[in-house]
Amino acid sequence: MKIVFLDRSTLGQTPLDAIEALGDLTCYETTAPHECADRVREAEVVITNKVVIDAAVLKEAQHLKLVLEAATGVNNIDLQACSAHGVAVANVAGYSTEGVLAHTFALYFMLAHRMRYFSDYGKNQWPKSDIFTHMGAGFYELAGKQWGVIGMGAIGTRVAQLATAFGARVCYTSTSGANLDQPYTHLPLEALLESSDVISIHAPLNEKTQGLIDAAALKRMKPEAWLLNLGRGPIVDESALAEALLEGRIAGAGLDVLSSEPPKPDNPLLAVSEDRLVITPHIAWASKESRDRLVGELALNLQAFLAGESRNRLV
Repeated sequence: MKIVFLDRSTLGQTPLDAIEALGDLTCYETTAPHECADRVREAEVVITNKVVIDAAVLKEAQHLKLVLEAATGVNNIDLQACSAHGVAVANVAGYSTEGVLAHTFALYFMLAHRMRYFSDYGKNQWPKSDIFTHMGAGFYELAGKQWGVIGMGAIGTRVAQLATAFGARVCYTSTSGANLDQPYTHLPLEALLESSDVISIHAPLNEKTQGLIDAAALKRMKPEAWLLNLGRGPIVDESALAEALLEGRIAGAGLDVLSSEPPKPDNPLLAVSEDRLVITPHIAWASKESRDRLVGELALNLQAFLAGESRNRLV
């Protein structure tokens, strides 16, 4: 079984022993679009995280039987084209839930508790102070505030649980129109935006969520509210968000995803001051434990395929 991993560098140094045990594995650290067709030409199984597998690539992959998505989202794979070529597709879900949960709150507390400001003060100004504390930039407790979740899947549900543990009131909106039996208040998006003190996005990117948080949506938010995007970059209109932040119309934002990754130099968000915006390089999913689980799940998906089973199959 000839297996090709097109963007191995996206998993860092995570061991791939479980996959290597199942076939002849060839790894490429990265794969540019013009390199893809040649690299998959003899492959029977292709593993991709972000490399695009489209009809043009599939046309060259005459031996391909299975595409393993090393992630949950499959917007980089043309599922219809795979089906037409008789190529199975399987993804991995649930492996990063706890990591994304932790990162969501790390972003929130870094912003809302002004951690950068207070750390800088503690190292540079506190030694010169004549009192034991420093009021400086104000911050508030999460208890009693409203946390709005956009996308109540596995991650959104865990965020709601933890926000509740901190004493917040949780509401949510379903971007799919399903999953409405949660023990939290369901609100239309407009009402959630207008009433929430923290809004976190955990939805997939699709036709319903593309550009969901646009200029009009941002204008509905409270001036003291925080926006967190742990879903996909294009869910948020970045130009509109940059404008809202620069004008002080919302308190701040924490983003782990952008519309273009890495960001282009002219991305307007890069001009926003650090006290209003934290950007992390799409790492919420990437704790060591999450990456180990991901590789294990990829191996199980491949094992299932070889045994004629349909574990996590999308096509």
